[in-house]
Amino acid sequence: MVNDVAEKKMVKIIKVEPDKCIGCRACEVACSAFHAIPKYSSTNPARGRITVIMDEFNDVYYPIRAGYYTPAECNGREVYTINEKEYKECNFCGASCPQRDYFKEPDSGLPLKCDMCLDDPPLEEPMCVQVCRCDALTYEEKEVDVEPEVEAGELELGLESLANRYGLKKIMESVARMKLEKES
Repeated sequence: MVNDVAEKKMVKIIKVEPDKCIGCRACEVACSAFHAIPKYSSTNPARGRITVIMDEFNDVYYPIRAGYYTPAECNGREVYTINEKEYKECNFCGASCPQRDYFKEPDSGLPLKCDMCLDDPPLEEPMCVQVCRCDALTYEEKEVDVEPEVEAGELELGLESLANRYGLKKIMESVARMKLEKES
């Protein structure tokens, strides 16, 4: 039995206000320094999990954080007009995909994803937010919907049905692949 009551939980997010961004790229430098090995030993914005899309001529700057990885390019070909200049939807996407080099580790080509500067002990705010002096990036708490819990009996019934149809080995391989994708 699925719980139909939508649950909410508080999560921390990085809110982007592009109208405030001045294109200084301090967020890129701080992020790449935090993720350098060893930490803070170098800066290479290509290794960062944030990039600033820049159009200096029209004074448009848009910080984008690394999101999910997708093995294929998307169909998102919308065009947006900002200050009478057209931009492809792809310019504002945080995904790491084969169509462009954003958010890929330069040496290995592995996709990068924003981890909110996860550290032990935890940072008060991610590095990009700490160095943003124009408040284009802010760290906020936001209430989000949580998927309803599925009772164990219903879950087992669904898994049994899938196992009967595709085989247990195929399900285990799919779950392992999904876990790897989620972790990257």
